[in-house]
Formats: sequence, structure tokens, C-alpha cells
Amino acid sequence: MLLFWLRTCQLGVKSLLLHPMRSILTMLGIFIGVASVIYLLAFGEGISRKAAEQIESLGATNIIVRTIKPAELGLTNNSGGRPGSITLIPYGITWADYDRLSTTIGTVTDAIPVREIRRTFTRAGIRIDGRLVGCTTKYQELNRLVVSRGRFIEDLDGKNRLNFCVLAHDVAERLFGYENPIGRTVNIQSTANMPVPYTVIGVMEHKDPSAGIGGSLTSQDFTNDIYIPIETLRGRFGDEIINNTGGSVEAEKVELSQITLQVGHRDNVLETSELIKMQIEKHHRRMKDFGITVPLELLRQAENTRVMFMVFMGLIAGISLLVGGIGIMNIMLATVTERTREIGIRRALGAKRSDIVRQFLVETIVLSVVGGALGIIAGLLCLPITKQVWWVIATYLPEMYAALPDTVRGIEPIIIGWSIPLSFGVSVTIGVVFGLYPAARAAAMDPIEALRHE
Repeated sequence: MLLFWLRTCQLGVKSLLLHPMRSILTMLGIFIGVASVIYLLAFGEGISRKAAEQIESLGATNIIVRTIKPAELGLTNNSGGRPGSITLIPYGITWADYDRLSTTIGTVTDAIPVREIRRTFTRAGIRIDGRLVGCTTKYQELNRLVVSRGRFIEDLDGKNRLNFCVLAHDVAERLFGYENPIGRTVNIQSTANMPVPYTVIGVMEHKDPSAGIGGSLTSQDFTNDIYIPIETLRGRFGDEIINNTGGSVEAEKVELSQITLQVGHRDNVLETSELIKMQIEKHHRRMKDFGITVPLELLRQAENTRVMFMVFMGLIAGISLLVGGIGIMNIMLATVTERTREIGIRRALGAKRSDIVRQFLVETIVLSVVGGALGIIAGLLCLPITKQVWWVIATYLPEMYAALPDTVRGIEPIIIGWSIPLSFGVSVTIGVVFGLYPAARAAAMDPIEALRHE
């Protein structure tokens, strides 16, 4: 039986070698189809990974815990009803919450505290009402702020509670114009409404306001910001902030405005958010003074983007294989017509219909297997080939290369393991399926009519 199959394979290969150009062109369809499956799925994986990285950079693995002022909470007259005497009821997230969340939840890799207050900034008669942000050095990376001059806040600045500040681009432009602000001072309104000088150590590049994405991320305007070490803000201003503006008094007693908790992997975000909620609710039962923002939309978008690319690329690759299968059927039908007399002679010498079917199926399977194997080899070379293509474009078309976005130039194909057996299995299946009709047509010929064929 084994010898019989070997002779059938030998006969099929010999028949294919009689028309080498035709056989090569037929295999080319399967070769392109298999290589396309591996290439397109690899590029789809590379693009989806890049998209996921972009989405994660927007904060898909961040959980934001913000202080929310309860609606019923406000200023209360002190005992005796003396005018101007107020009692501040503390609310919002605290440093104790920060310590608990950053140390007791294993999936949290980092916690970034922020305190924001409204202040007036002055210099040489110029006055700006803006946001004073007490933060750490990690705030810059969190909000993707870029330093234009000098440097951003460092941990040592906070430990020493130095009166250092970093200006937003618009604030620096309005206060200093074309002068270099580094090393100069800006006056920031203190709790006693007295100007206190702060030394400028850095200026940020302009950053457009960020729009809130559904319920995931809060919108922020960085235009009128000044950044100081959070330890400095806590030491100079304390937790009680009272502002007298236009005859009205605004007051609050808050320790932290926000804690951004970073989770190691986006798969753990939802579970971690539930643990955070339980932890905070345990210590904030008397009032609802916090809100937890989970980037659900961004997480769903990352997954949807991945699935969309994989399905889209898979469909295109499937079409390529289908075209290759049609090419096999077309060539085999032409081969059957050319070899009608040969089929008649074989039938006259005692060959059964199954023998004829088997002979033509072996030929189509050989074409599919060889084409598929060469396609796999080409597919495995997609990364070095892609790098070589980028090198050629960068060398000979530098303007075109420079015009491409960094994200596009940085995309690299990532071969998916299961794409190799999948593409090879599909190529062999297509060879069998598309070879069945020509083989059956050849086997169904009348031997006498076949012998009469010229």
C-alpha cells in the first residue's frame, strides 16, 4: 500500500515537472496566500500592539480617585453667630487613604498624589488667576508634559520643601514675555493673601487642554498652571484653604485633590478598581466625598482595536488564499483537458476511477504543500524584510520617510504562532477542495471517448 502511494506521488510530481512554468505559477498563488496570512496577521498584531500602547499612554491602566465636595457641605457659622467666623468640615481623600491604597493592593504599581488650589500669580504688576498644582516628579510623565526650559520638579525639592516652581507655557509667556524665566521669581498668593516669592526652575511646552473621554478621564486645562512640590504646598498652605474673591468667601479643608493609581496590566484594572472602592468606602462612610474614575472606554477600545485588526487582516489573507485555490482549479481543469487521451489510455489499461482521482489530487496537494511551505519560509522573514524596506525608504526617499508619523515608522510585525499551522492547513485544504472537481471530472470521462480525443 505504501509503495502504491509512493508511485502515485512520483507520477504526480513527474507530471508537474513536465510543465515547470505552469506549476510554478500555480504554486505562486498559494505561496502568496500563505505568506499573506502570516504577514498580514503579523502586521495586524504589530499595529494592534502599537495601538494598545498608545491607548495605555492615555491612561488605560490608571485608576483616578478624586475628591468630590458633597452638595450639602458648605460654610457654617461658628458658635455665637459671629460674622466672619466659620467652621470648616474636612472632606475628600486623605494622605491616610494614599498610604493604604499604595501599600495594601498588590496590583497597584505606583500612586501619584496631587493637590490643586486656585491662587493668584503676580510679577511686575501682571496678575494671573490660575491653578497651583502640588505634585511629584511623576506628574510630568502621567500627563505627558514636556519641559521647554530648565527642569521639572524632583523628589529632593519636595523633601527640602523648597520654594521652587515650574511654569506652564502660557503663564511664563504672560508673566515674562520674551525674557528667560529660569532663576527669576514669581509671587504666589499665600493663605494670608500675601505674595510669596517662588524661584522658577522650569518652563513647560504648550499643552492643549485634554478632553474627557466618556466617563474614563476627566478633562484638564493646563494653560494657567504653576507646579510646586506637593510637600511645599502642604507645608506652606496646609489643608485649610480660604479664598476671598469679589466679596465672596470660598473655603475648603482637603488633604488631596486626586490620587492616580497605576496598575501593572490593563487586565487587572477592573478588579483593582473594586478593591480600591471597598477600601475607601470603609473609611468614608459618613459622606460621599470621593469619586473613582475607571477608563472603561479606553480599555474596551484597546480590545476592540485588536479584534478589528485581526479580523480585517485575516479576511484579506483569506481572500488571497481563495484566489490561489481558484488558480489551482483553473490550471487543473486545463490539465485534465490536455491529458484526456492519457486518462483514456490509463482507464483502458485497467485504472479505476479512484486511481484517476487520486493521481490528480496528489498533483494539487503537491502544488499546495510546496507553495505553502515556501510561503511559510517567506512569512518567517517578514521582520528582516520589513526592516530592509524601511531602510531602503529612509535611504532613497528620505523626505517621504521623514513625513511619516513616528508611530508608523515604529510599527514592527509580530509573528503569531498559530498563523503558521493555520495558513499551511488552509493551503492544503484549499488544494484538496479545489482539486476535487477537476479530479472527479477526469475520472468521470468515458474511456472510449477519451481514446478518440485528439
